[in-house]
Amino acid sequence: MLTKDILKQVRQIEIKTRGLVNEVFSGEYHSVFKGRGMEFSEVREYQFGDDIRNIDWNVTARYGHPFVKIFEEERELTVMLLVDMSGSLHFGSFEKTKQRIAAELSAILAFSALKNNDKVGLILFTDQIEKFVSPRKGRSHVLRIIREVLSFKPEGNKTDLKGALEYFNHTIKKKSITFLISDFIDEGYEKIIKIIGKKHDFVSIILQDPREREIPKAGLIKIQDSETGSIRYLDSSSKIVQDYFNQKIKSNDDKIKDLFMRSRIDSIKIDTSKSYIKPLVDFFKVREKRW
Repeated sequence: MLTKDILKQVRQIEIKTRGLVNEVFSGEYHSVFKGRGMEFSEVREYQFGDDIRNIDWNVTARYGHPFVKIFEEERELTVMLLVDMSGSLHFGSFEKTKQRIAAELSAILAFSALKNNDKVGLILFTDQIEKFVSPRKGRSHVLRIIREVLSFKPEGNKTDLKGALEYFNHTIKKKSITFLISDFIDEGYEKIIKIIGKKHDFVSIILQDPREREIPKAGLIKIQDSETGSIRYLDSSSKIVQDYFNQKIKSNDDKIKDLFMRSRIDSIKIDTSKSYIKPLVDFFKVREKRW
């Protein structure tokens, strides 16, 4: 049974994100994510300005003057949300955890798809596949997706991006719009993400909490890994420790950025201490300019 608190949170997210979708994202979504292709509609006589590549030569030969094929955009799409539920997503040094932000982002994307009559599916993962929700339409289905992301209690605690992407690749055969929501604290997924990037319209949403990206200079401190549970003590005031930590963060950022660029995969960075609206709007604007 869902608790009243969870239902209240789901309702709050619905009200907030549906408002954003109606005011900001619905039109952007429609213009950026096109249908799977062009579907044959009819044949009509050639008119000045028609693309000669669309001439139907069989009909043209039969009637003695040119006819062209007319195509319409195949609009219905499938949107897949791949959401990281590992231990690090429970972290939140500000008002919301990364998991709560992931739920709100999932709601915006799902309601945008719903408004454009597209289907939405969900894969929750840690170091194993935790849950698969088949793509469907409808408000109740979108609310279920929000509930799952917001309140699901996973069995695993670590992260296996490679395993999640391989499962997705084997499960979803047709081209889809795919959003991978994670903090990308993992390795070994480079090969499979390139494969998926060629097959699907793939977007990575990177969740980052500023407190995870810096160590305060506070002397000897205890640090616990949110995924493995291991505890270490560090001299946070040491220049060697600070330099090592900063270099490791920069190296990981550079690696992810380079991977996405080489794989031609779009990415959106979300700082959990700030509003996610601007990064999303900026992403849609950049995508729209390509068309």
